[in-house]
Amino acid sequence: MEAVLWYVLTGTRGGKNRVRLLRAVDERPRNANQLAEDLDYKTVRHHLDVLTENDIVQSSGDDYGAVYLPTDRARHHWETVTTIIEQVDDA
Repeated sequence: MEAVLWYVLTGTRGGKNRVRLLRAVDERPRNANQLAEDLDYKTVRHHLDVLTENDIVQSSGDDYGAVYLPTDRARHHWETVTTIIEQVDDA
């Protein structure tokens, strides 16, 4: 899982946006519309799909109104997530 986290959050072009979204849903569960304050809605949906496919966030509820939150698996590796977030913030 650690390799997946590093790749998805730092090894690709959208890593910074995915870090922002992960941090936001960690603060409180939110839906895609709520997350689309600073990013285009389609961009948010794309990044949420990537995070979901890689078992970093999960959705709860209907497709449009689904709220997202970190998975238990991501929480288990939260020390790595914190390290990644600090590295992205310093860049």
